Amino acid sequence: MTVRRAIVLADGDGPDRADLDAAWPGWDADIDVVVAADGGARLGARLGLRLDAWVGDGDSLDPADLDALRRAGIPVELVPAAKDESDAELALLAAIAAGAGDVTILGALGGARVDHALAGVALLGHPAASGIAVRLLDGRTRVRLLAGPAPGGGPATLDLGGRVGDIVSLIPLDDAAGVTTGGLRYPLRDEPLPAGPARGLSNVRVDPAAAVMVRSGRLLVVEVDATLRQ
Repeated sequence: MTVRRAIVLADGDGPDRADLDAAWPGWDADIDVVVAADGGARLGARLGLRLDAWVGDGDSLDPADLDALRRAGIPVELVPAAKDESDAELALLAAIAAGAGDVTILGALGGARVDHALAGVALLGHPAASGIAVRLLDGRTRVRLLAGPAPGGGPATLDLGGRVGDIVSLIPLDDAAGVTTGGLRYPLRDEPLPAGPARGLSNVRVDPAAAVMVRSGRLLVVEVDATLRQ
């Protein structure tokens, strides 16, 4: 079965297409659905992505821009400002409701509000995204969540394939057990990574076919372009 792929456009600091193409080739391949979260609609225009839906409370987009979206035939879901969800969360839920099994979130890292950035990272663990491949991207960074055990009861595995020399950090959200890596300079072999200590920070990919496995616990997996190593 073909997995439907979606892009969610949040309203943080958005990457440039040239940077995305260089860092993450194929990031926009075979996209079926593009959902903008409020001011994330502007990022769609910058990246040359046609929107399939817009959702938000409208506090980051002019009414005239919303009218332009409606005239273009793009479904607009305007929600009250007093709500429990962030606009990016609503856009993620809309993408999942559209049948997406693979979601890339852009514009959720950086910006003036660190709380928004942290909330964006937290979307990786959203209950509605269980079983769905979700990642946050900008022009230099990819963030994913690996949680074990896998649905079948064994270790959960994440492909870390990419450029040799890039940074790979494993940040435990809770005590992780049975962490094993391949293709990284500082290997882990069925070892614990407790929450708090920074042991998993700033590893380096030495093989383009790297991977990480965890038997239990949750790891944020953060990959950073090698040019930021200093």
